[in-house]
Amino acid sequence: MLELEAVKKSYREPNGNRLQVLDVPTYKLAQGEQAVLVGRSGGGKSTLLHVIAGISRPDSGRVTIDGLDITRLSEAGCDKFRAERIGYVFQTFNLMSGFTAVENVQLGMTFARGRRDAARARTLLERVGLGHRLNHKPTTMSVGEQQRVAVARSLANQPRLLLADEPTANVDPANQQHIVDLIRDTCREENVTLLMVTHATEVAQQFERVDRLDEINQVAAQRLSPAS
Repeated sequence: MLELEAVKKSYREPNGNRLQVLDVPTYKLAQGEQAVLVGRSGGGKSTLLHVIAGISRPDSGRVTIDGLDITRLSEAGCDKFRAERIGYVFQTFNLMSGFTAVENVQLGMTFARGRRDAARARTLLERVGLGHRLNHKPTTMSVGEQQRVAVARSLANQPRLLLADEPTANVDPANQQHIVDLIRDTCREENVTLLMVTHATEVAQQFERVDRLDEINQVAAQRLSPAS
């Protein structure tokens, strides 16, 4: 379902040098599979998610999702593909403060299909335990509730792939388990492939498949080697 081949990504530093961030020979996830990606801060985990989502373009290589190499798409085509087939849970939520919970979920739908499915938006919010907060705005919600809205929004368009970037980083410990369970259970119910990035050992231990960034990304591996 997801396959990366010879993916490289670098950035231009202020001094003009190129900073190599990613060098991923191969990485694969099957449809419906759930994996967690762990690694030290600054190792390229978020960059990898951005490349997979098409938010950032790789310098070279292939990123194939659901049979399509998204690196071959135009910027507009990539945006449309992401809106239709990829869900993304940001650690900072990225909710629209002027909209209610149900409006935030519906807003994500318009980017893909151009129409809002109010019934699905309500169903998703009820699934994450916010049926009583449908018409509340993010500023009136707790951090944990805002993250649950973000989870519901990421699943609004029934994506094939869900990417979750440190989804429990800004959630208090009492709600971390609940957020992880919500994401995993919903992905399982809808056969969505899940790739979650985390620093939390207690979160990673819940997954059968745990991938280390330094085993996937040769740049991270070199930084950890004694000779580097």
